[in-house]
Amino acid sequence: MDRRCSLVTAALVTATAPAWGQASAPAGGPSNGDVQSRSSVPDFSGTWSHPYIPNFEPPASGPGPVSNRVRVRQAFDGNGRPLPRTSNVLVGNPSRLVGDYTNPILKPQAAEIVKKRGETSLAGVAYPTPFNQCWPAGVPYIFENLGIQMLQQPGKVTILYPFNHEFRQIRLNEPHRSPVLPSWYGDSVGHYEGDTLVIDTVGIKTGPFSMVDWYGTPHTEALHVVERYRLLEHEAAKEYWERNAKENFRLRSNDGGAEVDPTYTGKALQLQFTVEDEAVFTAPWSATVTYRRALEEQQELVCAENPHEYYAGKDTAVPTAIKPDF
Repeated sequence: MDRRCSLVTAALVTATAPAWGQASAPAGGPSNGDVQSRSSVPDFSGTWSHPYIPNFEPPASGPGPVSNRVRVRQAFDGNGRPLPRTSNVLVGNPSRLVGDYTNPILKPQAAEIVKKRGETSLAGVAYPTPFNQCWPAGVPYIFENLGIQMLQQPGKVTILYPFNHEFRQIRLNEPHRSPVLPSWYGDSVGHYEGDTLVIDTVGIKTGPFSMVDWYGTPHTEALHVVERYRLLEHEAAKEYWERNAKENFRLRSNDGGAEVDPTYTGKALQLQFTVEDEAVFTAPWSATVTYRRALEEQQELVCAENPHEYYAGKDTAVPTAIKPDF
C-alpha cells in the first residue's frame, strides 16, 4: 500500500462519548402527532469502527457505487486475523484505485473522469483526493472514514469523523435553509422515524478535489444524499459484513484506534444512504456502511504536516527549521 493510502488508513480512527436523548419529529418541523418521546429515541453513542477500504458496502441488488477494477487477495478476516495465503477472495486493491467506469450509474462525462483517474493510478501516480490533500471530504466521501461518533442532543446531532478532526452538524425537525448557501458538508436536516435517524443533505459545495468516493467519481452542487442510521442485531449485521468482506480490503490491526472489538456481540450501527445527482448519475444509487464496536478512543491525529507514520509505527525526521524549542 502506498504512502497516500497508508496516511488515510492510519488517520481514520474512532471516538467515544455519551448520547443525549431528545424528542424528534419530521424535518419539516414538529407536530403534536409526530413528536417522538425521549425514551424511544435510539441510542447511537459509543465508538464505532469500519476498518475496510477503499469503498462502501455494495447493496444486495439495484444500482450501487463504483467498485475497483483492480483486485487483490483479502489478507485479514473480520477480526483482523491473517487469512491463509491460499485465500481466493479477491477485493478492491486500495493501492491501485481504478474505478469501474462501465458502471451504468455513470453518465458518459463522469465515466470518462473515473477512467482517466484510474489510468493515473495504474501509472503509479496518486491523483489528488480530499484525504491526501487534507481537504474537506464532503458527503458521501466522508463516509469512507474508518469510524464515527454521534452526539445526540436536543435539536441537533453532531457526527465526528476522526480523519483531520472533521465533523458535521445536523439540525433536527427543521426545513432546509432557503436559499441554501453551499458548504463542504452541505445543509443537513434530520428527524427520527421510529428507531431510525434520517438525514437529508443538499447544498454540498464543489471544489478542485470534490468527489463522492476514492475513485474520483465527481459530483455537482445538485448532489442530494439521504442517510438512514439504525441499530442492527449482531446476527442480522453479519449479512452486510460478509458482503463487504468480498468487496473491500480489511485493514490489519493498527495503533490508530480503528480496531474492532472481536468479543462484542451486541448491536451494530448501520448507515444506509442514497445518492442522487442528475448531472452525474443516470439514476439514484445506494450503499451501506455497517459498523462494529471499536476497542479504542480517538487519537489526536491531523492530516497536514503530521510527522508520525502510523503505518510504519515510527516518527519521521522533523527538519531542524521547524523543530519546537521545548
